[in-house]
Amino acid sequence: MTNKLKLSAAAVALTLLAGCSSYNASQPTSGLVANVESSVKADIKVGQKISGEATANVLMGLIKWGAGDHFVDGVDYGTGGALSFADPSASAKAAAAYNAVKASGADLIVAPRYEITTEDYVVFKKIHVKVTGYKGTITSVK
Repeated sequence: MTNKLKLSAAAVALTLLAGCSSYNASQPTSGLVANVESSVKADIKVGQKISGEATANVLMGLIKWGAGDHFVDGVDYGTGGALSFADPSASAKAAAAYNAVKASGADLIVAPRYEITTEDYVVFKKIHVKVTGYKGTITSVK
């Protein structure tokens, strides 16, 4: 009986220690402040105006939730620096951009503009982001 108990305890401990994890290997970018030169040329068809929204909640400046499950990845929103991960609105901006692109079927947002509304209650913040821009569809890459 003690062997079954030991085996059960070992299985529970292994399950708790292993748990679930996710891994994101993306290439970070920097803010666009200079001319970008590339031998690759893309033809982009600019369409109608599009928009997307997302809301995030932040508790004590560290715990974030509610922005959604899908985000646009690898985009710098101009925060820069070593503490850019601490930007509480970054996840809401990425979720709003994803919602705009997904809903419109765009490949990218041309001239995006972010409107950020923050309700700050000292310990708790509610951040609402609305992104507007134009639908960009890549027609060819040369």
